[in-house]
Amino acid sequence: MAISKAQRANDSRAAGKRAPRRRAASRAAYLEAKLGFRNYWYPAAFAHELADGRAIGVRLLGENILLRRVGGSAMAVEDRCLHRGVRFSRKPECYTADTITCWYHGFTYRLSDGKLVEILTEPGSKMIGKLALKTYPAIEAKGIVFVYIGERAPGELAGDVPPNFLDADLEIDGIRDAVKTNWRMGAENGFDTTHIYIHRESPLVRGNNIVLPLGLYPNDRHGISTYAEHEPKGVLDHAFENYRPVFEAAIGGNTVARSKGINNQKIVAREVSIWMPGVLKVDPWPDPALIQFEWYVPVDVDEHMYWRVLGKRADGPAAAGAFHEEFETRWKTLALHGFNDDDIRAREAMEEFYRNDDAWEREHLFNADRCIIEWRKLASRHNRGLQPFA
Repeated sequence: MAISKAQRANDSRAAGKRAPRRRAASRAAYLEAKLGFRNYWYPAAFAHELADGRAIGVRLLGENILLRRVGGSAMAVEDRCLHRGVRFSRKPECYTADTITCWYHGFTYRLSDGKLVEILTEPGSKMIGKLALKTYPAIEAKGIVFVYIGERAPGELAGDVPPNFLDADLEIDGIRDAVKTNWRMGAENGFDTTHIYIHRESPLVRGNNIVLPLGLYPNDRHGISTYAEHEPKGVLDHAFENYRPVFEAAIGGNTVARSKGINNQKIVAREVSIWMPGVLKVDPWPDPALIQFEWYVPVDVDEHMYWRVLGKRADGPAAAGAFHEEFETRWKTLALHGFNDDDIRAREAMEEFYRNDDAWEREHLFNADRCIIEWRKLASRHNRGLQPFA
């Protein structure tokens, strides 16, 4: 005899279990994107990491990739010898300007096309010229090496980065750190307007005299704009215009928390936006003269590379140099660590819950999470493909 849905729900409750809710079709692809989205450009390394002919290994979307600059251009090949599968990056051997040699048995590959050109332990081997490593498109922009992950022909980089990032007068500097949680925890933490509650004790608030409430909640549904017709595709939250700030919190009529930024002078974070395949833009931040960009690049299912990049308009080499000095002496410590390290701790705290697939059905989002819901919908409807598991 067939069992009705109502009966199954009653049985589940009787057994002390939560009856599963149906996964919303509007966000299904996003919930499946544990390793991110294919057919996009991703930041892989800072250009200075490839100085002096160095070869380095990175892991993007579950794929091991070796980077090295050849003739002034960044090259990217799979970081895996075709002989026995060891990673070149464990002990890079580069005997010529355009090759990588496996440290285990001497298999040597040309970086420009991945072809096997020599075997140092068997000169003249019949295998030479018949094998080739997988290669990846790579380009440099703003001091960052971007690598394309996918099978489609790559499009312009401008379609995969936030608006203004590639502006000629925008000088860029930043850091990257591995965070032990899925990339979606990074993206949603960054775009979550009310998560600023965790930053209420941040040294940035007083150290830079910025206005920072305990939280923000939207007045209506009209403060969020979705851009899906052209590249890049993203969601923009008009945080400054459409949200009510909370500067004091009470329980039972008794004040329990008060913002330390209520009397400060500098207005920041007027607009917060997130763009495919998973990059945040906060304009301005952490100072009215700066813009912050954050990439959440999947490494594996349970780890992402957190890119924190600041941009400032510079009208020449002197202004650019002054910005880089200010970045090293002030913003790296005060903002990127003093503020954003709170975000790392928050993401890692979510990982235990969200590593289970049913967590997305068990969460209880509230009014201020509208921006996150819109991001999930856009990413599900307008991605170029899901990265599969190996």
